[in-house]
Amino acid sequence: MCGRFLLTTPVNQLAGLFQFAAPDDGADLSPRYNIAPSQSIATVRNEQGDGRTLALVRWGLIPAWAKDRASGPGMMNACSETAAFKPSFRDAFRRRRCLVLADGFYEWKQGGGKKQPFAIRLQDGLPFAFAGLWERWSDKDGRSVETCAILTTEANERIKPIHERMPVILRPEHHEVWLDPTVSQVDVLRPMLAPLEAERLALHPVSPWVNDARHEGPRCLERIEPEPTLF
Repeated sequence: MCGRFLLTTPVNQLAGLFQFAAPDDGADLSPRYNIAPSQSIATVRNEQGDGRTLALVRWGLIPAWAKDRASGPGMMNACSETAAFKPSFRDAFRRRRCLVLADGFYEWKQGGGKKQPFAIRLQDGLPFAFAGLWERWSDKDGRSVETCAILTTEANERIKPIHERMPVILRPEHHEVWLDPTVSQVDVLRPMLAPLEAERLALHPVSPWVNDARHEGPRCLERIEPEPTLF
């Protein structure tokens, strides 16, 4: 699963890497080390098929047919194996896919009556994109909110000792098709949702400080010593 992540890369650098126009106002992309469900997250999409744009949406998908906003926070993740067919996600899977920008994510290993958090990033330290689905929900007065879920898949060999699931990290060569609103074939999209190769990831234990979603800043990412064993 994916319950917390971080994004600290400046927006102008993200714009170059993910090929969207940097917003004139810089958007609200101050460094964030402990992003949690129900908070605003940075996504990239190609809604009309005429170019990529940056969109800040709420993390926790609300289906367009939902009666109220209560369902959102619980739908922070969508299972990649079934999202194309689940009522809550199937329309978004076919028409409203996005990139969720991140520098890394956190996962917790259960053991000894406690949970040890780990920070997981790419070996090269560069930002990357989770596979995301987004929706636009409107209330009875016509006020709308845009929300998003992150797709998950089975864990690779590096993540498995910590958790059985991991977020889908899209390979850059798949970004274009993933964002293309004219592509809806499940057999084209599903192969992109495989676990990222284990050797491309680096991880280290961090302090339980990150457990509290109210905590922010570089302390969330600091390595702790001595390192606990994964096995």
